[in-house]
Amino acid sequence: MIITEQKPLEEILEMLKPFKRIFIIGCGTCATTCQTGGEEQVKEMAEKLKREGKVVTGTVVVESPCDARLLRRDTRKAKVEIRDAEAILCMACGAGVQTVVEHLEKITVPCLDTKFIGETERIGRFYERCRACGECILFETGGICPVTRCPKGMMNGPCGGMYDGKCEVGGYTRDCVWVLIYKRMKELGMLDIYKSLKSPRDYTKLGIQPREVIWV
Repeated sequence: MIITEQKPLEEILEMLKPFKRIFIIGCGTCATTCQTGGEEQVKEMAEKLKREGKVVTGTVVVESPCDARLLRRDTRKAKVEIRDAEAILCMACGAGVQTVVEHLEKITVPCLDTKFIGETERIGRFYERCRACGECILFETGGICPVTRCPKGMMNGPCGGMYDGKCEVGGYTRDCVWVLIYKRMKELGMLDIYKSLKSPRDYTKLGIQPREVIWV
């Protein structure tokens, strides 16, 4: 699930400053679970904007705004309200915002900050478990991701800073993820894979391309 948090109202109002008439789009999946862009939050935001002198032309909570098919389906009945708005306030993750811009062709203001792909323990308590790095090695680490759970982002471990199963980052208060990986792999009978040397991360798979620098 994509974990988001709502931007400060002051920041949202600053982005909306040039616009009087606003249409609000919420998210029925991830942002609803995070309580940052569901029905209740959309209603609350509409009231806040009205108190600030804005005209809310309408609202809709799209089942999944990052899915262009669902976006078109769920906004079909609000075409007039969207057309009459000067801008859209999108209460969804960054992917949702970009989908709205592309398919509704309207100035779109992001209401949320996208934090990470996470695991939900309960409402309001989330853990980062995936960074969408483009190179998943979970088979080699017993289903525990070192990219998100090692503060140093180490692809092999434990490092020399580990003591008694704890990580030195943060004063030995957290478990060393590589110790956890070792224990998991031992339980699974996969220590031979654990002991294999893992290659450095290939950042080009994140879409980050190396730049050629020419010295003159």
